[in-house]
Amino acid sequence: MSQQQPQKTETEQPLKYGDFFNVKGELADQPIAPQDAAMMQSAEAMVFGKNQKGGPASVMQAAAAKNERSGHVSHEDTTQLAGDEGVTVAETKLPGRPSSSNSSSTTEGDVEEAPITIGEALAATALTAGEKPVEQTDAAVIQAAEARATGSCIVTPGGLAATAQSAASANEGLAQDVDKIKLNDVLTGAAAKLPADKAVTRQDAQGVMEAELRNNPSLTAYPGGVAASVAAAARLN
Repeated sequence: MSQQQPQKTETEQPLKYGDFFNVKGELADQPIAPQDAAMMQSAEAMVFGKNQKGGPASVMQAAAAKNERSGHVSHEDTTQLAGDEGVTVAETKLPGRPSSSNSSSTTEGDVEEAPITIGEALAATALTAGEKPVEQTDAAVIQAAEARATGSCIVTPGGLAATAQSAASANEGLAQDVDKIKLNDVLTGAAAKLPADKAVTRQDAQGVMEAELRNNPSLTAYPGGVAASVAAAARLN
């Protein structure tokens, strides 16, 4: 346990996956970690278009926050199984409800859902981390994502990367977060703002994550941020 974590009592137990979800094996006994919750939040936003009230992401966020406060996990922790295999979200057909267009199937007569694009992953970030003020790290990772979407390293004037860079520069001169330009100001409707787009691959996710880690002094990815959303999209794809 890191020395920075608060001390936990012997009787206090972490909130585990098996306490909330119908899972078995090793994962059931693992404490829910903050980065797990961030991945679920991003995945849920991309599948449903928003985070579901009382859904798995909100449950995991609450559990992870309690585990962090009690000292069982740190803010940067990821459960090994979730980190290795990722998290997925799927809508289920329920009696009396129409099937969702987000459900993918290869059954004859059904249409397989198109993979999530980089632009859609960026748009999901506006939902999962939209209130975060834009910083230089965000501008760098948005530029990396845009370059992978368009296949060009040239920053498009007026595009997402250029807008993010301008926002980050403007925010540096502002003292109060309430006055700063937020990620949702830049990334809402991101897919429509890109001159070209492509389905997210694991290589894209790795490249975007490396860009965020490389440009963040703390060497960590922001929970629910651009890199987390692109990673979640790659796993869903």
